[in-house]
Amino acid sequence: MTALNRRALLRTAALTGLAAATGLAATSHGAAAAAPVNGPWLVSVGWGVLQVDPGRTTPRELLPNGDHAKTSPDGRYVAWVNTARSGDGTLEPFVAVYDRTTGRKRTLLADPFGVRYGAPTWSPDGTEIALVTGPDNDRLIAVDVTTGGTRVLVEGHSMTDPDWSRDGSMIVMRWRSRSQGWQLRVLELATGAVRPIYTPAPGEMFLSPVFMPDSGRVVFCTDRWYPDLESLNQSLASVRINGTGLKKLTDEPRFYLSPVFSPDGRYCAALSIPPENEYPDGGNIIVSTSGFGEQWWIPGDEYDDSTRLDWARAI
Repeated sequence: MTALNRRALLRTAALTGLAAATGLAATSHGAAAAAPVNGPWLVSVGWGVLQVDPGRTTPRELLPNGDHAKTSPDGRYVAWVNTARSGDGTLEPFVAVYDRTTGRKRTLLADPFGVRYGAPTWSPDGTEIALVTGPDNDRLIAVDVTTGGTRVLVEGHSMTDPDWSRDGSMIVMRWRSRSQGWQLRVLELATGAVRPIYTPAPGEMFLSPVFMPDSGRVVFCTDRWYPDLESLNQSLASVRINGTGLKKLTDEPRFYLSPVFSPDGRYCAALSIPPENEYPDGGNIIVSTSGFGEQWWIPGDEYDDSTRLDWARAI
């Protein structure tokens, strides 16, 4: 099979799956309490944010000079971070919100160069975003989206990759324990308690925790089962929020980054690298049902130096 024919078949298969996953099927007019309709994917690539629209495979630029983009639960707003100067030295670190309806941008936080902001995550009611900041990435804060006011949720330990549960009760994150090293921990927002749910094996690399839609399990990327492979050695795994029931979700080792569930909860997507890529220095989008059965690729441009994938609700 020629490369051209293979790509054509991949594109056809991907668009078939994409049509189902992005809610292109018609719905009855006036249906009560309609389920969320899956909209575009957002790919943060360090120097900007790309958008892959429903029914398409080639991205377009949504935001320049942005990173770590995350869409609000209603799909209208995108929170994003810039943590470095531009080439002419004019940009300072900031956290901003982009309105997908009006195209307006509004800065929430801005500090002198040297302050770092991690990837934001939205509260399910859309009123706050949470992110990591601090000199050692040791402060998790919540930012009021209307006023820009902040409150500290937890501090004193290095943290990365927070994700707010859809039921609003928890935030999961990578957390560095002084005695046990990096773990997955859950912050219970009602009590302020932080408890471990996953401690990796010695030398294990793991990242990108995200709650399943029912908030009962956390999915993450790990090389636990393929530690001896030099590259493309990760799996998607999940664990219950009480720390039991570790489960390997994917059969074939490959690179995974930033798993995300569709707004309707029926699909999971992640950044990954197709095996036919001659130079695997970027990523494409790989999609599966939420049961992690057969996967399919969204072909198109590689996303070099990708940092995050998000799946927006249609507006």
